[in-house]
Amino acid sequence: MKILVIEDEKLLADSIQALLEAKGFTVDCVYDGEAGVDYAALGVYDLLILDVMIPKLDGYQLARSVRAQHCGTPILMLTARDALEDRVEGLNAGADYYLTKPFDSRELLACINALLRRQGGQVDELVLGNTALELGSCMLVCGEQRVRLSAKEFDVMRCLLQAKDSILPKEVILAKVWGYDSNAVENHVEVYVGFLRKKLQRIGSNVRISAIRRLGYHLEVAESC
Repeated sequence: MKILVIEDEKLLADSIQALLEAKGFTVDCVYDGEAGVDYAALGVYDLLILDVMIPKLDGYQLARSVRAQHCGTPILMLTARDALEDRVEGLNAGADYYLTKPFDSRELLACINALLRRQGGQVDELVLGNTALELGSCMLVCGEQRVRLSAKEFDVMRCLLQAKDSILPKEVILAKVWGYDSNAVENHVEVYVGFLRKKLQRIGSNVRISAIRRLGYHLEVAESC
């Protein structure tokens, strides 16, 4: 599971990140609303956690912008503003839950788990052919065979599965997995696709990662012999 934290108080952002990573989540942090919109648009996050009082775009504006882009990712708002009018504005802006500061870490985790459960079966795994990608465990599964993926392998495989029949350009994978501000190049994508091909073969998967020259990659299910 991948979570984006948008919080300008760096100490708080870091503490939330440490808490969630200890629970097995992958967490990215950004510190202003404009960066939050850019990262949310990547479409790789299962949940957005955002403060209301952040620079450049406040949390309400950020939520409205995300929803205007038809992004259905759950949004959990964190704020010290606890007036009824503030909660109503947050929910109307597109938030799914509104948690006031200070909050207990147990309450935060309970809210996160509740929001993730609402997404249904898609939260648990992505399936193609005889193979499943378990989103909670980062395991690639084929029958009784299982292999754990690294964080980057998981993100690349997830992008390919979510693209379904579409061809996914290398530059899109770079942006979604490594981020806009990364120094990664297309060769990084090729390397991780190579890792994934070996792991798919190892577990007997009938899923193949096909390269389309000058366009990108897409997944195919091999026909049975």
